[in-house]
Amino acid sequence: MSLVDEFRSLHQGRAPGDPLVLPGPWDAASARVFEEAGFPALATPSAGVAASLGYADGEVPPDEMFAAVARIVRSVSASVPVSADIEDGYGLAPKELVERLLETGAVGCNLEDSSGGALKDPREQADWLAEVRSVAGDRVFVNARVDTFVRGVADPARAVERARLYVAAGADCVYPIFAPPEALPRLRAGIEGPVNVGAKPDGPSLSDLGRLGATRITFGPGLLVRTTAALREIAGGLRGTA
Repeated sequence: MSLVDEFRSLHQGRAPGDPLVLPGPWDAASARVFEEAGFPALATPSAGVAASLGYADGEVPPDEMFAAVARIVRSVSASVPVSADIEDGYGLAPKELVERLLETGAVGCNLEDSSGGALKDPREQADWLAEVRSVAGDRVFVNARVDTFVRGVADPARAVERARLYVAAGADCVYPIFAPPEALPRLRAGIEGPVNVGAKPDGPSLSDLGRLGATRITFGPGLLVRTTAALREIAGGLRGTA
């Protein structure tokens, strides 16, 4: 079984309370920690990688993002699949986008359906995703992000409409980012295939998110934020004992 097939299989047949948990490494060191902890796959967060490179979210030049993803992939065992958050594709044509992603060694990607703070036309986005799928074939696991909630559209039906278009275009999974927990059962009922849900420290447990409808769970930059808070505490202690 190829690495991308193995990654796809991790999303299939999961019990409701047993979602696939994908930590988000922001650099090689954090990737090794997550691998050593026993996670079967990883998913980079664009905001976390941006912070590690000294950029605001959404401002990383594509060359630097692809290079960062490649370092993360190289830092873990060849048996650990890595999916990369490559934002809205950086304006690259599908062929170049797929080629550059595969050059990093990643087997999957997140692709957003908004740009510059505004939602894209969902049918145009679906057509673009279909082109990405056509070029990639089965070599890339496509996680299509649905940005309705993050852009202030609270009605779950609008997220379902977009998600259905993206699944029909060939997306392997959809990610209605910032979907509130109470919307997850409706999203799960209306969407065919895996659903990615973002976890928050003050939100439901991972198993509860699974029971509500999550197939897989990611954390965005949340793990980096928690790590930074711990490091800040350590640094404060060092200053206090100097």
